[in-house]
Amino acid sequence: MSGRSRRLLAVLCAAAAVGGCGLGPGTSPEGGVRLTVTRDFGRRPLLDVERARVADASTAMRVLQRNANVRTRFGGDFVHAIDGVAGGRRAGRPVDWFVYVNGVQSDKGAGAVEVHGGDRVWWDHHDWGLTEDIPAVVGSFPEPFVHGSGGKRLPVRVECDDPRAGACDAVAKKLIALGVPAGRSSISRSAADESLRILVGPWSRLRDGDVESASVDSGPRASGVFARFDASAAHLIVLDARGRAARTLGPGTGLIAATRATDRQPVWFVTGTDDAGVASAARAFDESTLNERFALAISDDLPVSVPLEGAGR
Repeated sequence: MSGRSRRLLAVLCAAAAVGGCGLGPGTSPEGGVRLTVTRDFGRRPLLDVERARVADASTAMRVLQRNANVRTRFGGDFVHAIDGVAGGRRAGRPVDWFVYVNGVQSDKGAGAVEVHGGDRVWWDHHDWGLTEDIPAVVGSFPEPFVHGSGGKRLPVRVECDDPRAGACDAVAKKLIALGVPAGRSSISRSAADESLRILVGPWSRLRDGDVESASVDSGPRASGVFARFDASAAHLIVLDARGRAARTLGPGTGLIAATRATDRQPVWFVTGTDDAGVASAARAFDESTLNERFALAISDDLPVSVPLEGAGR
């Protein structure tokens, strides 16, 4: 299925009367669901409900309908606006609504994405002129590590360039404190499996290791990450929503980002220009810092949202 098709499916079935879209009678998820609605890659919060109303809401679309004012178009088949914020064009650029469940963009429509207890459903309204596929984001942390995907908790591996480094230890301890049993090892370069992987180390030693790191170097159209390291990995170039260089950060810069290859679980990167940058990223590996950010750069221990234009805060 093409990215364009996935984007359209993600807003299908906004009216409960629409058939064939997984919106029939369902059971409510147990354990509570958090609903977040934002604009501009998480920059502007519109709605954040820690325990959303989920009576008879078994899908991401139903959760939205139970808790927000949703207007539709084309006979009720597509979301036009959430709480008055509409899709269409802004400043000549296409903008629309996208949904992430536990930090993962689904390849199914929101009306077909089942929601389970503990899940975080995040709708964001943003410019998709450069890419409509941002397969994974970090702003739902500690998801997907706590509740996994599709109601199934997944094994977690922390893979480090140096398993004895303080940054590796800090990331592993954060997960353990959240009740997430995480294995720790050197970078495995392993074949795809059902594990969620967190790769920790300087980018110069992570790049070219697998399809996910190669996609980050290839740019946001390939990875959904609006930042790239230069050839030496000594500088991080933060991009704006149109893929243009907005800011160049030097030595000591960290990056926390995630992406997902087809038929694989998300891979997270806690990385940087050097060991100091990796240490900064490890210190920022925290819910309060990552909340509602698509990716995060750290410069002089200060957070820089990625992408920068329309998303920095």
